[in-house]
Amino acid sequence: MSFPKPHYVETDALRIAVYEEGEGFPVILCHGFPEIAYSWRRQLPALAKAGFRAIAPDQRGFGKTGAPKNAPSGEAAVPLYDMENLTADLVNLLDALELPKAVFCGHDWGGIVAWQMPLRHPDRVAGIIGVNTPFIPRLTREPIAAMREAYGDEMYIVFFQKYGEAEKILEEDVARSVRFWYRTPISRAEYDKLPAEAKNLAFMKRFRADEATWGGESLLTPEEQAVYREAYEATGYEGGINWYRNFTRNWERSAHIEDKARAPSLMISAADDIVLTPEMAEGMEKYVPDLEKHIIADCGHWTQQERPDELNRLMTDWLTRRRQDF
Repeated sequence: MSFPKPHYVETDALRIAVYEEGEGFPVILCHGFPEIAYSWRRQLPALAKAGFRAIAPDQRGFGKTGAPKNAPSGEAAVPLYDMENLTADLVNLLDALELPKAVFCGHDWGGIVAWQMPLRHPDRVAGIIGVNTPFIPRLTREPIAAMREAYGDEMYIVFFQKYGEAEKILEEDVARSVRFWYRTPISRAEYDKLPAEAKNLAFMKRFRADEATWGGESLLTPEEQAVYREAYEATGYEGGINWYRNFTRNWERSAHIEDKARAPSLMISAADDIVLTPEMAEGMEKYVPDLEKHIIADCGHWTQQERPDELNRLMTDWLTRRRQDF
């Protein structure tokens, strides 16, 4: 599948690789981990055809954007990947493109960042689309401690807190890591039948097991696998994992922010996502007053690649109906 060539936006902090298609009101597509802008390859042409300007950046630490300029080496760079910097990158992107505001659409970690935009930079936000990732209000306790208590030390986000360990494991064989992440999902019904010890989200433990035990099939063609492999062979995984190492910092520094996303919003959940479950979107209306919600059936975590046609239909329909509100 063809994908646009990047152009580059220079900011004080980053040289951002940006992939665009179409003209019209801007929709900025924010990828998650372990993704890159290429993850939106099936959404860019659909949004362009519907009359929108689809803009997909490689975000801080990923793809052809890579690490921040003049970043210190090692663990000292971790705070550069906090929420203040991640949302500021999107504001700087708008400024560089001379755009007063945009609709922000995010999947996985990109969804967390997108939902933070109306809290931190409301004047730059025309609307929000969450793909799998719901609005998550600030927790009442420190998040890593809560995750460790709920799932144990092998839970992938808890494991990621050990600087240098997860990236070393994943970078030993990047091709294998790409094959591991992007697979067809187990159904929610099958997942619910598993014993509790098999539902602790210990992804790194599973990754180190025999590949024959992973289950499912690859969601990517060999050509698509090559794009992800080349990207992560160039950057490694450290930048992306550093986003996770800021959960505590983000929590500590957000106590003053009101949990209210005042923008037209669309939430698209996936029925078989075992990490970002549809149940997590229940009650979002308390924090997101102008909200429309949908669930895509027979779909796991990688919605853009598992159910692109359904996702594109929901996104373009909502964007078209709400265009006058932007």
